[in-house]
Amino acid sequence: MNRLSIVMRHAAAMGLEVDIQATDKARALLGKSRHVVAHVPSLHWKEVPEFYESLTDGTLTHLALRLLILSGLRSKPIRFCNLDQIEGDVWTVPAENMKARKGKAVDFCVPLSGEMLSIIEQAKPFSREGHLFPSVRKGVMSDAIMSRLMERRGLEVRPHGFRASLRTWAAETTDAPWEVVEMLIAHSFGTKVEKTYLNADFLEQRRILMERWADHVTGQMGAVIRLAK
Repeated sequence: MNRLSIVMRHAAAMGLEVDIQATDKARALLGKSRHVVAHVPSLHWKEVPEFYESLTDGTLTHLALRLLILSGLRSKPIRFCNLDQIEGDVWTVPAENMKARKGKAVDFCVPLSGEMLSIIEQAKPFSREGHLFPSVRKGVMSDAIMSRLMERRGLEVRPHGFRASLRTWAAETTDAPWEVVEMLIAHSFGTKVEKTYLNADFLEQRRILMERWADHVTGQMGAVIRLAK
């Protein structure tokens, strides 16, 4: 409705005969809209290792989905991952590949676990023009490829849901501070004033959690983790 209002005002500015109050009238007739938030289905964190273990064919789709699960990132940073973004065991995701929440997106540093580094090495032979997960034809892989894999398996869960799996695992099995866990999945938090004074990315604390999550996903650890505050 807001976009339609902008179009109508622009048309009026061009001298076209339009009713610039049309959208206001429509709102009055339609009443208050009720937006229902639909949460993306996710696997329980205890089920993630079994799914991760099934991604074994070494294709770009399997490797990309593995990296998505391990990193806790959305699909865009994974698909647009470029080798020049990776330095040692830190992956700096450019701001344009991050989702902005109530403000401007910023670069996001991801501490790479040993398992993540292994996935990156396996994907390197497929890279083209620096893109770790290129499309068969041009550019990077489609946003729908990983979702389609899960659909073909008859699963309701979607790739985005693994962020919730990671978030819940951290909350239920670690004593990591809330701020560290929120930063783990690149959530924006705090007021503008708090953000001004809290200029920290908790990289080293997140590095510990990333390794622990990788150990859990690959079946190399027990359930309860302790992280020093």
